[in-house]
Amino acid sequence: MNKAILHPEVQEFIRKNLQTNLSKLILKGSDFPDVTIQEIANQISGLQKAKQKLPSWYAAEGVVFPPNINLEQTSSEITANYKASLVSGDQLIDVTGGFGIDTFFFAEKMNTVIHCEINSGLSDIANHNFNTLGRSNIETFSGDGIEFLRSTDQNFDWIYLDPARRDDYGGKVFLLEQCTPNVPEHLKLLFSKADHILIKTSPLLDLTAGIKELGKVEEIHIVSVNNEVKELLWVMHKRELSKPVIKTVNILQSDIQRFEGLFDGNAPEAPLSLPKKYLYEPNPAVMKSGLFAEVSQQTGTFKLHTNSHLYTSEALTDFPGRRFEILQELPYSKKLIKKELTFKKANVTTRNFPKPVEVIRKELKLADGGDHYLFFTTNLQNEKIVLICRKIQRDHLLSLNS
Repeated sequence: MNKAILHPEVQEFIRKNLQTNLSKLILKGSDFPDVTIQEIANQISGLQKAKQKLPSWYAAEGVVFPPNINLEQTSSEITANYKASLVSGDQLIDVTGGFGIDTFFFAEKMNTVIHCEINSGLSDIANHNFNTLGRSNIETFSGDGIEFLRSTDQNFDWIYLDPARRDDYGGKVFLLEQCTPNVPEHLKLLFSKADHILIKTSPLLDLTAGIKELGKVEEIHIVSVNNEVKELLWVMHKRELSKPVIKTVNILQSDIQRFEGLFDGNAPEAPLSLPKKYLYEPNPAVMKSGLFAEVSQQTGTFKLHTNSHLYTSEALTDFPGRRFEILQELPYSKKLIKKELTFKKANVTTRNFPKPVEVIRKELKLADGGDHYLFFTTNLQNEKIVLICRKIQRDHLLSLNS
């Protein structure tokens, strides 16, 4: 880490140029003999990304940002805060510390946290930022976290890992055994040092495959932010366990949707029904969970079709997703729909339907937006239908099983 980047004049220049075109700025070169224009541009780019992803770090003075690839791979403040809510106790070790966002928030919950990072430059940056932000209970180790565990006599309450999900050629990998470090390969070592292990993986990892690879999974947390699944978190315990609990959370600007149930690969199908008065669309975290029958049971709703993943009920109920009032149901017929529609704008969604949204919009000459929501789907009688709906706004936090 080039400490000259922290000079007050350099920091002032960086802040003043947050809106400047970086390509043009780089062509002008650096006004500072000890700092290259590339280093300055990297800090500007880091601050730009941090404004939304890491607002408290963006607001703090003296924070140094790593190369873009490291910043892109780090957790957001929202997801790091959520992870920190899962741990407690005396000591935690972050074996794959990276930029240190997760470590920083773990340190709010633990007495001591050790940050391990094999990239010495990244380790220096993380150490500087911890000191700058007043996190005195974090120790940093520049080196391989797995080797640190192998050589230390310490035991921990928690071990946290966020394995790198790229191969030697920069391509993405999804199985845990393909990541670095190979967590399944090191489970014996990990459980010899801690009773609890927390692992962050790609949201694309298949739940059944992950359970099979890891074994002693106690909980799986599916974390979604603004209707986009960001992380899968695997809580493991060394004792023998039965079925893991799947906990979903969808963190919105004014709402937190929670839902949970036991993982069961042989769960029965959800009950079916023709459309009733209300329609429900599960949020992405619930969709990832596969808890479709559990959703019906806990919310008192019915699915429209085994493969449609839309729910309905006669009475309005809390639901982990979007809620709608069904205004009209029509069979799928372009001629009939054109005749019935009295508006030129609508929000269009397809579920278990053969045509994509773009084709439907073109056929019906519908612009995007407005107050109407059209769901093109298939009912339990395998008929193609369209449901014309009005969205129901939430006036309270939904917190099933919280």
